[in-house]
Amino acid sequence: MDNYLMGFDYGSKRIGVAVGQTLTATARPLAIVRIKNQQIDWTHITALIQEWQPDALVVGLPKHADGSDSTSTIAARRFSRQLQGRYQLPVHTIDERLSSIAAAQRISPNRKDLDAVAAQIILETWLSE
Repeated sequence: MDNYLMGFDYGSKRIGVAVGQTLTATARPLAIVRIKNQQIDWTHITALIQEWQPDALVVGLPKHADGSDSTSTIAARRFSRQLQGRYQLPVHTIDERLSSIAAAQRISPNRKDLDAVAAQIILETWLSE
């Protein structure tokens, strides 16, 4: 039985979204959700969750190089709690210090889906652990 997971790369302007499967332990970039005036486009996230029906969500935590929390980590944790409260799904977090760098190395510079690829890497990392 395939279990779908949805991964999120939270940022202050955009949230990268990826979808993955536990059976194949693979993920792919799915979408980029915009944040305007500090308001998350929850309608877009809800539509993605309704379409894919994930069993759990994974959110990357952007930490400092030494592993300590940053202001971005605090915002990503808040986003994780909001996801859990809105959708009543298990939400897992994972250290994502290197996901954006890895995403930049994986795609060509003119691609606009860097955040979604970062979410893919976050999800692939979680699936491999």
